[in-house]
Amino acid sequence: MDSQIRILIVDDHAVLRAGLHMLLNAEDDMLVVGEASDVSQAVERLAVSHPDVILVDISMPDVNGLDGLKLMKEKAPGSKFLFLTMHDDESYLRVALSAGASGYVLKQAANNELLAAIRVVYQGGTYLHPTHRALLFEGDAARHSPAVGEVSAEDYNRLSPREKEILRLIAMGYTNRQAAEELFLSEKTIETYKSRLMAKLGFHSRTELVRYALRLGLISS
Repeated sequence: MDSQIRILIVDDHAVLRAGLHMLLNAEDDMLVVGEASDVSQAVERLAVSHPDVILVDISMPDVNGLDGLKLMKEKAPGSKFLFLTMHDDESYLRVALSAGASGYVLKQAANNELLAAIRVVYQGGTYLHPTHRALLFEGDAARHSPAVGEVSAEDYNRLSPREKEILRLIAMGYTNRQAAEELFLSEKTIETYKSRLMAKLGFHSRTELVRYALRLGLISS
């Protein structure tokens, strides 16, 4: 084709990258011009790949995709960013859009949804599944709920250094296993810290922890 959509895949899972590569290159109007397993690699690839669309995950081993988007935008200001992630949460969605992403697709989505999203953002649009649009509206109401809104930065300062580390990793999208590997702790210990965090801050779910951490700016720390 005369005008193919040039795509860079940024994800730390090699098997997923391989599957995406095959799926996208099977489309007449798409061409995978590079792959990267982390943000540092992606920044290097940008100089030679010149992608139209950058397909990126949030949970990455070096810099999370949300912070990485800022770094990549500096190197490729004309590229469009589409998040492909497992995080089905309004807080991540909101931060991704405010950081400059043009779309947000879940990894469990059907192949045709991902292909449609790539074409939409390439043409200058914003792609959100109807469910995600609803999440944004629901989130506007939830942001003012007492459970989250009444917790201040002073509560954060009362946390131990280890609790702050766990909270930051949760905000970055780490699973218990990933956090355990990062901090050389057991998954059970991470779960204990997470429960302690929720008790100290008065939260009842991981989602509330994520929203609180994002509002404190921990995702960019």
